[in-house]
Amino acid sequence: MNALIHCLRLARTDQVGPRTWRRLVALYGTPEEALKALPSLSLKKQTKHPLTLPPIDHIKREIEATYALGGSLLTLLDPAYPALLRALPDTPPVISVLGDITCLTHPAISIVGARNASVQGLRLAESLATELTEQGIVIVSGLARGIDSSAHRGTLYRHGMTIAVIAGGLDCPYPPENAKLQEQIATKGLVITEAPLGTVPQARSFPRRNRLIAGLSLGCVVIEASLHSGTLITARMALDYGRDLFAVPGSPLDPRCRGSNNLLRQGAILTENAHDILPYIVHKTVHTPQKQKTEQQKLDISLTSPPLSPPFQGQNSLPPLEDNLQTRLVNLLSFTPIPVDDLIQHSQCPAPVVLTALTELELSGRITSTLDGRVSLVEQTENTIKQFRQHHSLSRLALSNLESS
Repeated sequence: MNALIHCLRLARTDQVGPRTWRRLVALYGTPEEALKALPSLSLKKQTKHPLTLPPIDHIKREIEATYALGGSLLTLLDPAYPALLRALPDTPPVISVLGDITCLTHPAISIVGARNASVQGLRLAESLATELTEQGIVIVSGLARGIDSSAHRGTLYRHGMTIAVIAGGLDCPYPPENAKLQEQIATKGLVITEAPLGTVPQARSFPRRNRLIAGLSLGCVVIEASLHSGTLITARMALDYGRDLFAVPGSPLDPRCRGSNNLLRQGAILTENAHDILPYIVHKTVHTPQKQKTEQQKLDISLTSPPLSPPFQGQNSLPPLEDNLQTRLVNLLSFTPIPVDDLIQHSQCPAPVVLTALTELELSGRITSTLDGRVSLVEQTENTIKQFRQHHSLSRLALSNLESS
């Protein structure tokens, strides 16, 4: 229980995102030691709003409430944490699950698409989910209206396993009309979220949910997606994670199909039924994309193997920071995100030293990380730009990358 409390408390600390969580654990050995170091890091940076750790009682209440709901919490330190998600550099350090956790041990395919889908699209999503279920495949989707709901129902119809990845807390079904469907999935499948209990989904929550949909599956099937839709965010993330991308062709006269048809032009696998998917996932194993391997290896040592040296014993155990290194890093950065590896190369400093400095800069609120692992400066003076970045940068970045690829 204590290990879970430490993991969750670190994850619920402001300015400690998934990547920062992993960096801190890699640097300090355990979540408990990372928590001990956070106050000194905050004071050292003299931020206007020093980091405040969530009260332990608050964390305990969240754990107890999750258990009372029938759910559980999985951390990156748990063997039961989904292997596909563990391979991602931006995976959440803690996820809440409700239902049959064995769903995570079977091969999975995600099916996503338009909320305002056509009747033909809804029927195809349901039938495709049914066909894949009959082959022992778990269906992953986002419990949204339209294609998502039909994919879940097609799986449940054949008593198969389906995983609903939601943007809010386990106790906040969204959309409201899918509350009963979520309850059915929790009984016969699995519901997953990284959001705390009581979290009502907001617009910025869905791109984060979409990365889990992409990360949990071996491949992603797109059925009806407009050119500017959240579905394309999921598609792009699936490609970034090295997953196969499938798309169902649609009428060129239907705006709901322009995005999915464009995916086919860019090389997505044309899909009409389960037979178009199965050959690509038989005996498939997930490999971390090459461009993500270097940084992930740096961040994951303490999470995947026993420590090579005794646990952190104090601040002096960290690699010494070069004088003015953080100033140099800030000068190298701009408001355009760049890969961490590029920053390390241009700084001409050892990777552990640079990662330590980046962690402190992120905790101080001076830099931010994108979902695809790049870093950039955070606007400090113009509030309107800052708010815009916080609420819209993730989805716009993913969409612009997809449209320009």
